[in-house]
Amino acid sequence: MTAETLLERITDYASRPDPYPLYAELREAGPVVRQTDGSYLVGTYHEIVGLLHDPRLSADPRNRTTPAPAASEETQHLPFLRLDDPEHHRLRTLAMRPFGPPHSPGRVDAMRGEITRFTGELVDGLRGRDHVDIVDDLAYPLPVTVICRLLGVPREDEPRFREWTDLLVASADISPGEDTAARAEAGREARMQMGAYLLGLAEQRRGRPTGDMLSDFVNEPDPQLRLTGEELAMTAILLLIAGHETTVNLITNGVLTLLRHPDKLERLRREPELLPETVEELLRYEPPVHLRERIPLADVEIAGTVIPKGTSVILALASGSRDPLRFQDPERFDPARKDNEHFGFGSGIHLCYGAPLARIEAQAALGALLPGLGTATLLQDPPPYRRNAMLRGPRHLLVGF
Repeated sequence: MTAETLLERITDYASRPDPYPLYAELREAGPVVRQTDGSYLVGTYHEIVGLLHDPRLSADPRNRTTPAPAASEETQHLPFLRLDDPEHHRLRTLAMRPFGPPHSPGRVDAMRGEITRFTGELVDGLRGRDHVDIVDDLAYPLPVTVICRLLGVPREDEPRFREWTDLLVASADISPGEDTAARAEAGREARMQMGAYLLGLAEQRRGRPTGDMLSDFVNEPDPQLRLTGEELAMTAILLLIAGHETTVNLITNGVLTLLRHPDKLERLRREPELLPETVEELLRYEPPVHLRERIPLADVEIAGTVIPKGTSVILALASGSRDPLRFQDPERFDPARKDNEHFGFGSGIHLCYGAPLARIEAQAALGALLPGLGTATLLQDPPPYRRNAMLRGPRHLLVGF
């Protein structure tokens, strides 16, 4: 095996249970390694930070020439996550208005009680069972219910948008060497259907505010601050997907990691006030997002390697968060770690703005489970993983009591 095949090996489904030896190989070969498909792979912390903060690097896949963008990428309308400033800043700012500070500073914090209550109800429903699936029984329903509540999406419609979400997430995955045309087309169709559905929900609230985010978007009184119908649809899709997909992985990876480290679990059960630090270490040690793509808008030199304009640069965020040049003893799960500026929520202008909500949900879920985890055992280790290499997490996590 050569370093030029690392991306192919990392994204191979066989590597999903443990990609970390490949990340170590990447850092040893790097910091920048050209791949057989013409892309470049970066896995060291300081280089990743520099690229995430470099305005010469674009998040827009339409700027990619090597490998060539898919036909759907060239023509599709993109969420602000995949746009550059100034358009990214404009749309992100408008999306933030009904979600967080400075315009809605208390919205997320006001949901703490509701999140805690709903988490407790989910965990209470597990009592008396000899085994549970952490994904289906807790890690998925909790963030889905929360983001539905925030946006104003009827919870009973969840099966519809779960199917759309699965297709959209699959179409956005990084899959070198694969023919992704069919997957991209399925994602495009799902995006259209989901966008029409969310826009329809918003229009039902026009002139009849209901206090949710879709209502706030469509009833914005200032014409300069209104999203167009297309922008509203794309923003709502992004918020709905981002509002639960990564949190499912964070919670599930958290339970898996704690059960694999019984000494750390026992300390946390004795000292639950350590939950915030534990969640931060989980975001570093077993992050929900592993890979991100950027495209140079001009030739860019990184650690002595010149990456041509238009070339795909894959940032291995999970590798950077275990870089020994940045973190002491990085392969050790250490909830007491003090210097922990990880890539769990990215960095730079695209830093995840839903991070405060995800932290609250993860702390609530793990905190509610702690009393019962002392007698819990993993029924399958490693568990079956989702296909996605970019958003890595177990598809099921069976735990016995």
